[in-house]
Amino acid sequence: MIYDVLIIGSGIAGLFTALSLPENLKVAVVTKRKLDEAETSFAQGGISCVISPKDSFERHIQDTLNTGAGISKRRIVEIVVKEGPQRLNDLVALGVKFTKSKKSYDLHLEGGHSRRRIVHVADLTGKAIEDVLIKNVRREKNIAIFENHIAVNLIKSGSECWGAYVLNEKKSCVEIFRARKTVIATGGAGKCYLYTSNPDVATGDGIAMAYRIGCRIKNMEFVQFHPTCLFHPEAKSFLISESVRGEGALLFTKSGKRFMPKYHPMKELAPRDIVARAIDDVMKKTGDDFVYLDISHRPPSFIKKKFPYLCDRVKDYGFDMTKEPIPVVPAAHYICGGIAVDEYGKTDVENLFAAGETACTGLHGANRLASNSLLEGVVLARRVAHRIPRELEKREKIPPITGWKTYGARPSDEAVVISQNWDEIRRFMWNYVGIVRSMKRLERAFNRIKNILKEIDEYYWNFLITRDLIELRNIARVSYLMIKSAMMRKESRGTHFMIDFPKRNDTRFLRDTVLRKRKVKKLKS
Repeated sequence: MIYDVLIIGSGIAGLFTALSLPENLKVAVVTKRKLDEAETSFAQGGISCVISPKDSFERHIQDTLNTGAGISKRRIVEIVVKEGPQRLNDLVALGVKFTKSKKSYDLHLEGGHSRRRIVHVADLTGKAIEDVLIKNVRREKNIAIFENHIAVNLIKSGSECWGAYVLNEKKSCVEIFRARKTVIATGGAGKCYLYTSNPDVATGDGIAMAYRIGCRIKNMEFVQFHPTCLFHPEAKSFLISESVRGEGALLFTKSGKRFMPKYHPMKELAPRDIVARAIDDVMKKTGDDFVYLDISHRPPSFIKKKFPYLCDRVKDYGFDMTKEPIPVVPAAHYICGGIAVDEYGKTDVENLFAAGETACTGLHGANRLASNSLLEGVVLARRVAHRIPRELEKREKIPPITGWKTYGARPSDEAVVISQNWDEIRRFMWNYVGIVRSMKRLERAFNRIKNILKEIDEYYWNFLITRDLIELRNIARVSYLMIKSAMMRKESRGTHFMIDFPKRNDTRFLRDTVLRKRKVKKLKS
């Protein structure tokens, strides 16, 4: 089967791209789990969008640029901000019912924003959007859905991409998905870290695959840590939305002392990287395992109305946020860098596009403004879908593609190698490449990741591939890109904080960090 467009990933960027493409195109959506297990489903906050008469495009643009710490590209920021209201209307037309207050949208305030502009669906916006997109995608006859299919490698012939090799987990075989255009929308890479707000699918697959075929990868040192994830042994990847602080929640030490006023003039509403570093600093100084987030001074009825999902979920873990503070810790949350793309999502490789968190457009710069991610996802997806039909007007013949070969690989009898390396990577990434970094820590991490990559490569060629092996291979490569990028930026900027170079925003580093695989070896096929 030959598809006009292959979309890898089923979050907001992937599904919105599929729905925005013309109905006469044959589209395949490949996702490694179920459709609704994408990262989008876990996004609580909302979409930042200028719709209030008290707001303006220029304010939103400036807030984004300020948070991006000099690395954001103004043209991209202007495009995303100004096209936001149109894309919001598109989501409404598809059936997303955003929360309203009287006749207008109810708007949240989040860190870094100078105005209330976060459009939301209660406190579980991502899931509401994802559910609507899935419902619409399943209706379209031109869109074929392949769940439990994980992309292994992109197919490249000369300078062009012609689809991907994909592991069909149910059949335990690798299939060829031929496509004239391929869109990577695989989300982020939070699982490179020991503590993350991301779901298990966030293993940086798209970034790793794009790097292997020669795409430029940009700004991977800028990893945003969400300041407030629930601290509980059973609360896996459960973040407490930024909007809770936007509605008045305060941060306290375990002993009850409020600490944010001494770290930033905006206090609890400071940009995420500042709040995360402040919490990290307090925890290291006090030796405590967590800090408290407290909104219990607001009326219970107000809290339940604003955060119905959060109230119910934290009760499952024994906390009542209407009556008491809840324990929180920072966790890896969002990759501000990714696959270098232009304003239409085009990568360096012909026929290959990227959108969503896996792409680096230049919007986020050194730090992402809260709730700009879902906004970027829909805006860039629409632009990708606008560009692809124009490029398909001349339908080139797909060259012959070699079938998948195992080269004598056998079932693994050393699966412990995968679990050992997986755990080790995530732990040293947290300890050495986390919220606060140093050259010594980065060098230790770099030496170890190079050895692990060799071990994984040997394992990859000797044994039949599995999803665990594919994901391990990808988090190792993405971790390598993060470490190397961090070592190249000898300053502190945005989410990247180096104790060796505490000077903020050194003008000598007012540029992107770019990595590219110069010698692209023939991939296993």
